[in-house]
Amino acid sequence: MSSNRTIKDSFFLIIKGLAMGAANKVPGVSGGVVAFVAGFYEEFIYSLQKINAKAFKLLIKGRYKSFFQYINGHFLGLLILGMLISYFSISKILDFFIEKRELFVWATFFGMIVGSIYYIAKDFHHWNKKTFLFLLIGISIGLSISFLSPAKENTNLIFIFLCGIISVSGMTLPGLSGSFILILLGNYVLLLVDSVNALYDTFAQIFRGDFSFTKDQFRIKSLTILTVFTLGSATGLVTFSHLLNYVLKYFKNITMALIIGFISGSLGVVWPWKKTMYKVDELNNFMLDSNGEKIIQNYQRFLPSIQDLETWYAIGFIIFGILIVLALDWYGKKTRQ
Repeated sequence: MSSNRTIKDSFFLIIKGLAMGAANKVPGVSGGVVAFVAGFYEEFIYSLQKINAKAFKLLIKGRYKSFFQYINGHFLGLLILGMLISYFSISKILDFFIEKRELFVWATFFGMIVGSIYYIAKDFHHWNKKTFLFLLIGISIGLSISFLSPAKENTNLIFIFLCGIISVSGMTLPGLSGSFILILLGNYVLLLVDSVNALYDTFAQIFRGDFSFTKDQFRIKSLTILTVFTLGSATGLVTFSHLLNYVLKYFKNITMALIIGFISGSLGVVWPWKKTMYKVDELNNFMLDSNGEKIIQNYQRFLPSIQDLETWYAIGFIIFGILIVLALDWYGKKTRQ
């Protein structure tokens, strides 16, 4: 992989990182799908694989330039920068629109996933009894995950580390939403809302020269949780990339069929027409169940009325989501030429 990229290439890498970061935060949407459709999935996995024993040897020996080139650092660095920016900007915009126009946001993501299924499946020509079976397995797992009940929040640091490992699955395995897995584990709000907001508030205070947060035990705990979660995520990224490379090398066709099934099954997660079932504590900005305990949002799905004008607007946003994926497909082909 060439590290001599133009300013334009670097800019678009950050944009791709923004898109992956935003997708990873939305339950049901996979950042890996963004990478897959935009045409940089293979380079992403390839670069992660380079974070290995040889890379650490170069780092320990002080050969920083060789280390940077070996791991394709320019590509990974800009992509990760985009993801980090996304968590403090794009993701907050998404949070706003989910609160104000939830139906249209979910409709757009539903369309993007439909477009992703078309994109991945159109070039897959290895259907047989075995791959079809794994397609059905993928769909079944995706649908089963969609309708599981979330667990309660758990702040145990070992569990937080495991959450980090599992949550990045959406970056390396298209169709498996890491953020939705965090919902099922009960830690979505804790890790992708509370902890990220704590880091944002901490940076804001530091820039103002205010270090009073060091005496805030709740803030320190939140930052500790975020640190452990980040370490788990980094571990998961490297681990999953090596594992995925192995299965794609030796079981490529059934893995692709499974991925298509995962993505198809995830449509149940982002079904636009659903009622949100939770209570919100306005003072502390988190959700409560009937016993007053902290929970994440849960949904009751329903079929839309074709007589409702809002339904047709939502269908329009589904088409818009499909067009976004087609545009990414077009851009990916253009950059690969």
